[in-house]
Amino acid sequence: MSKETFTFTSSTLRSLRLQQEMLEWEDRRRAASRQSVSRRYQPSLGSLSALPKPARRPQYCRDPAVHNALYTGDLPRVRSIFKDESTANLIVETLSEELVWSAEMGLWVLTPQKKHTSPLCITAARGYQDCVKHLLLQGAEVDAVVGGKAAIHESCANHRAECTRLLLSYSANPNLLSEDGLAPLHLCTTQESLPCAQLLLEYGALVNQNTRDHRASPLHVAAKHGLDDHTKLYLCYGAKVAHRNREGETALNTACANADRPEEAGRYYRVVKRLLEGGADVRIAGRKNHTPLHNACSNCHIRIVELLLQHGAQVNVRNCAGYTPVDCALQAVEDYLEGQPERLIATLLDHGAASINPKMLKFCALSPQAMEVVLNSYDRIPPCDSWVDSVPLEVWQEHQVFYDSAVYLVNQPRRLQHLARCAVRKQLGPQCHQGIAQLKLPSSLQDYLHLPLEGYLQ
Repeated sequence: MSKETFTFTSSTLRSLRLQQEMLEWEDRRRAASRQSVSRRYQPSLGSLSALPKPARRPQYCRDPAVHNALYTGDLPRVRSIFKDESTANLIVETLSEELVWSAEMGLWVLTPQKKHTSPLCITAARGYQDCVKHLLLQGAEVDAVVGGKAAIHESCANHRAECTRLLLSYSANPNLLSEDGLAPLHLCTTQESLPCAQLLLEYGALVNQNTRDHRASPLHVAAKHGLDDHTKLYLCYGAKVAHRNREGETALNTACANADRPEEAGRYYRVVKRLLEGGADVRIAGRKNHTPLHNACSNCHIRIVELLLQHGAQVNVRNCAGYTPVDCALQAVEDYLEGQPERLIATLLDHGAASINPKMLKFCALSPQAMEVVLNSYDRIPPCDSWVDSVPLEVWQEHQVFYDSAVYLVNQPRRLQHLARCAVRKQLGPQCHQGIAQLKLPSSLQDYLHLPLEGYLQ
């Protein structure tokens, strides 16, 4: 038998008994409801011919053996069970226990939850192409939305390209919305789903169709999940890079906001690069007035930050809380100690970031390297009361030379060499990153102007 057949343990048997009791109770409730309706409305024989033809009454299947045949893709069993239109359109009903919060009892309780789906949805989600074809030939409704989704949604969400192709060839609607307001393209959220996305577009899917609630386009979805190939595909089909979702964010905002995992940095960088090449505007602010640069700095993504700056991102624009991108970078230091936040801060300063408020120094407490870059951006060391107590003892002891030098220089004049560095950087302003290289200075002095790490202050 397949690995997906059911194991009948004692707990399973108890669950089945509970399920059977619930189903019997539901049958009795439905029968009573039908009988009540029948008593209230009994048309005369003469009026029967004028009544509209009733819609097909849904039939529910609760047989575990039938469920097992569908979930395991047992084609001979499926052929023997689903022989006509009525059986092909059965509603598969299951009961499962889920934790639900009970306000009356004040605790989480296991509550039976009824779930509905269709044979076509089950087989399409699992890639059982032969079973899908058999059900369609028997009259299964290709666009039936059961349990919130149609078969085309399930095949795309589970990247079953061959089933997607088969459904589309049987006239499945490539723009059909699920009960959650998602089109099939919105469910292509993994790299493996790229063939499904290509098929949907070939069969007429709308590349700029929005989700019902959040007004997110397929391009937003691809940007959120860092899908470079999907992004390229949608742009080739005319996706609008300037489209903004309900929160006012473009796909570029979305990509920068979701690039928060260092191990996935590369693919989000490629998506951002692709969007910028497609004409995305780096200045558009989204939720909480965050620009793409704010989001990239909050995720300590140095390569994306450099890319945005190359395309004209404004380094001193403020979000709704009054924070600049460098403020966001400082607030992210503790979360990305391994991401070299000092490089990011130095890059922003080289592109003209305004002088950093000394009150923000406390966010560098765990990174003496970031602290050194910020302190070297001043012509004199500000009072250390705002940050010195935030440095853990073990960090202080490990980097005692640096911290002792910082405390010693509070409100003391810095060396003339450092003051000259501050004067040159101030003169160059936002062009530090380019202007320093054009100065006729030895390479050692050019490096010094870029605020290199030395491990102490002087």
